[in-house]
Amino acid sequence: MRRIEGRAKVTGQLAFAEDLPLMGLAHGQLVLSHLASGRIRSIDVPPLSRMPGVIAVLTAKDLACGSEGPDAPLAGERVCYVGQPVAVVVAETQADAADAAASVRVECGPLPVVASVDEALRAGAPRVLPEAAIDRDDRTLHGAVDRVAASSAGAGNLLTSAEVRRGDAGAAIAAAAVVVRGRYQVPSVHHAPIETHVVAARADPDGSVTVWSPTQALSVARRRVAQALRTDLAQVRVIPMPVGGGFGGKILLLEPLAALVARAVGRPVRILLTRAEEFLVAHPAPSAEIALELGATADGDLVALRGEVTFDNGAAEGWHAGVACELIASTYRVPNVDLVGREVATNKVPSTSYRAPGAPQASFALESCMDELARRLALDPLRLRLRNASRAGDPIAGGSTWPRIGLVECLEAAARHPAYVGPTEPGEGVGVAAAGWMGWYSAASAVCLLDRRGTFVVHLGSVDITGTDTVFAAIAAERLGVSAESISVQKTDSATAPPSPVSAGSAITYSVAPAVLRAAEEARRQVLEIAAERLEAAPDDLDLRDGRAFVRGSPSRGMTLAEVAHVAYGGTAPSGPVHAVGRAAVRAAAPMFCVHIARVRVDEESGRIVVTRYVAIHDVGHAFNRPEIVAQIHGGVAQGLGRALGEELVYDTSGGLRNGSFADYVLPTVDMVPDVDVELLEIPSEHGLMGARGVGEPPAAPGLATIGNAIRDATGRRLSAAPFGLESLAATVAPARTSAGAPATSPSR
Repeated sequence: MRRIEGRAKVTGQLAFAEDLPLMGLAHGQLVLSHLASGRIRSIDVPPLSRMPGVIAVLTAKDLACGSEGPDAPLAGERVCYVGQPVAVVVAETQADAADAAASVRVECGPLPVVASVDEALRAGAPRVLPEAAIDRDDRTLHGAVDRVAASSAGAGNLLTSAEVRRGDAGAAIAAAAVVVRGRYQVPSVHHAPIETHVVAARADPDGSVTVWSPTQALSVARRRVAQALRTDLAQVRVIPMPVGGGFGGKILLLEPLAALVARAVGRPVRILLTRAEEFLVAHPAPSAEIALELGATADGDLVALRGEVTFDNGAAEGWHAGVACELIASTYRVPNVDLVGREVATNKVPSTSYRAPGAPQASFALESCMDELARRLALDPLRLRLRNASRAGDPIAGGSTWPRIGLVECLEAAARHPAYVGPTEPGEGVGVAAAGWMGWYSAASAVCLLDRRGTFVVHLGSVDITGTDTVFAAIAAERLGVSAESISVQKTDSATAPPSPVSAGSAITYSVAPAVLRAAEEARRQVLEIAAERLEAAPDDLDLRDGRAFVRGSPSRGMTLAEVAHVAYGGTAPSGPVHAVGRAAVRAAAPMFCVHIARVRVDEESGRIVVTRYVAIHDVGHAFNRPEIVAQIHGGVAQGLGRALGEELVYDTSGGLRNGSFADYVLPTVDMVPDVDVELLEIPSEHGLMGARGVGEPPAAPGLATIGNAIRDATGRRLSAAPFGLESLAATVAPARTSAGAPATSPSR
């Protein structure tokens, strides 16, 4: 079915946060740090009389921010990265605010800059984050629970260490018939949402504050605003606005600051980032380096995996390494594992979650090693994976075991796909890679009521960024005997919305759908109860279909939903209006797997890489809305290709961003993304409604590895640092080739 909000979006009728009309609205403009590390000495503000339209210039002291560090609304004494907000100018117009902000002078005493992981881990390196700035509360926002043993690494810039150990990896590596080794680098990347970050806030006379935000997490935004204001949660309302692109980057950023500023000036305030500010202020995905050793028998049985996973989180603690270690250690059956994950802080923009955080990095390293191992053993790459793929009951890092998963089925589908088995043209290479996502879940509830018109309303607390509202309307409609288009989906604010997980980690449909179904079932029961009294029949003898409650076998004896509503609201129904609550708490995650296939051509003189065909095979458990799932996969593939073919945030040795605009940051364009062939498999999960799994994260995970393996097949060169291009191809020596021109170790398909 079509997206229920689709028409409003494509016709421009949908109001985003930037469109919100507020009486007396003032505009906030951030003043940003030009240093990556320094101590604020003074902030020189010209007299307001010399700044037309300016209402106030506010610092951390003026707002009584209290907290210190990169997560504080404004820097107080010290800055930790270029672009950290140190003041905010409030003016009558956006132009006035921007002009005035340019005249504010911030004097900082420079401090030593830690711009790389090597510098951060050096003995005696300056500490990036003050101890008080480390916040460990957000690990679960994207499903990053501590299933892998993790611990604080103590003082310094190595903030967290995660470990996965089983068996004796060292001895097994030494005894292995074949060992492949690699060091893989993945840079930090920008979320690139169409809508930049924008938040509006209003402080009311009773001390309460209302915030309008395109947040992915109502509860998180509300909690952090209350903490910043030092007030009770009851005093904070966060109203969700449509999200113009999130990908994990719009959980929280400007909300606490906007609330503090609105309270300080006594007027509604909107803070809107320009595109240049979005690059500097918005938190990107972290960069990573993964060193792996993978050992196997001569027959292709994996025996050992050893390595180190390091994430550069900028001025943030980070939590990606545990996710990456878990995926690397659990995707295939490996009896001996020794993995260490490290979270390192540097003087760059704090990192955050970006679609499938930790999974693209894990897939790139692991699947590159698997591909190289297949070549060393002269085995078909997919057959090697099938021989070692994890199945239900196999161990997961952290001590648990896999539930029912679809990795084997995805690999089998790839092995017979024409894109994999078909002949290649000269200069063309075929690459394949698998990727997984553990999934996340949370308790949730939903409300379903029948309004006075006889129309069902579903009240939800989830934020829709991927068409989930449409799925929920369809689930309710099927149970209530009406068309999905007739269901009205209602959203309110954080104070009144039913509990829901964060719109991240592929958790929403999986967690909320059972609650929607239960609410619809209870609403159906209440409708039939009211109708049964009027129709003088037992509720069990009634049916609800096509907007009518009627006696089975006697369809003429019935009532329309409008008539049921008239009775319910007229005071004559013994039980009152139809108002149902559904609650649900799924018991465990539903892990997701996919396998991607790519065909590429490489011009070794120009370095141009052309993706000629792309196939994405995904286990979704149960497809509620196939076109929307396919669209989700298309988007994820484009993001994966972006990481492979150009996306990279480049920082200099002083911590400054070198490519903070779309003129220099290479997003994938239409000529870089071929038609994507999507194949959906439905291997039911054990806990999801109708066996459903999530689908948001996996499409973005295997792209790097898939393209890298295809380049290896086409050129004989193993590229281990993304993005791929002329320089990396030229710097990599190809292995010896046979007289036929193919790499000597190329496996047969």
